[in-house]
Amino acid sequence: MNDTSMTGSDRTKAIASNRFRRGMTMLAAAATAAIMTIGLAACGGAGTSGGGSSEKIAVVASINQWGSVAEALGGDKVDVKSIMASTNVEAHDYEPTTSDVAAFAKAQVAVVNGADYDSWASKATEGTKADVVNAAETDGIKEGDNPHVWFSHDVREKTADAITAAYEKAMPDQKDYFEQRHKAWEAQEQKVEDKIKAAESKTKGVPYAASESVAWYLADDLGMTDATTSGYKNASANESEPSPADIKQFSDALKAGKMKVFVLNTQESNDTTEHLEAAAAEGDVPVVKLTEQMPKEYTNLTDWMSALVDDFTGAVK
Repeated sequence: MNDTSMTGSDRTKAIASNRFRRGMTMLAAAATAAIMTIGLAACGGAGTSGGGSSEKIAVVASINQWGSVAEALGGDKVDVKSIMASTNVEAHDYEPTTSDVAAFAKAQVAVVNGADYDSWASKATEGTKADVVNAAETDGIKEGDNPHVWFSHDVREKTADAITAAYEKAMPDQKDYFEQRHKAWEAQEQKVEDKIKAAESKTKGVPYAASESVAWYLADDLGMTDATTSGYKNASANESEPSPADIKQFSDALKAGKMKVFVLNTQESNDTTEHLEAAAAEGDVPVVKLTEQMPKEYTNLTDWMSALVDDFTGAVK
């Protein structure tokens, strides 16, 4: 399930290192300011809801994708806070606030994405008593690999298993309740998996190109082939500007219709992506538009994934 264009390369390791250093600098500043807040949180006791009126498991998720899963699995036994819940900013560049750091200090269960996507969140859990669920690690995905793991069916299932196990550990007398919630979530996720399997008859082997490798795992689940031109793909993975030659090569391939679907991350729109979208239109290549963070019109990850499967299937002619 790893993105072979990224895994194991010096280039992606350098990216991870740069992001880590940047994230740690931002987090250190927030953590220093949060010391007294964290101390007060510890005195208040974890496991209570915001109002303190009923016993609940305090859960913090770095991004709303995983926060929605945590809510679905916990029901009325959990109080979930998602740090990032907007498509206006991506987790790579997020600057944690004092209250963000303090929230992790109060959490009994923390859900982070991992794979260096939200290193600020992983760092914030260190030294806390939170039971940490790292989504990427549940499927052996490491720093330097494609970090957009919520698009993977396997990762979603394994992360849900890990979250449920954390809930049962935190509130063992409610094990039956959490098992029932898990079964209900599994039933919804199975519908997505069934839709993916049904779509494969149409999508398997279909070449696609992408402005970024955001939905690589979903496309892989659908059996599609990443045909993004190598020069552009490498520049995108390295978070550097593609050269004019790279852009021209990609544009020419789209205009020629060599790719059958163009996947566009609208959360990172710029002159280059607009140029590529125009090239796709000229080549009569359907465009699937998506974002990294879960859009506000969706309240749970499975509904969002189900809609995207429909978008990919509908785009394949």
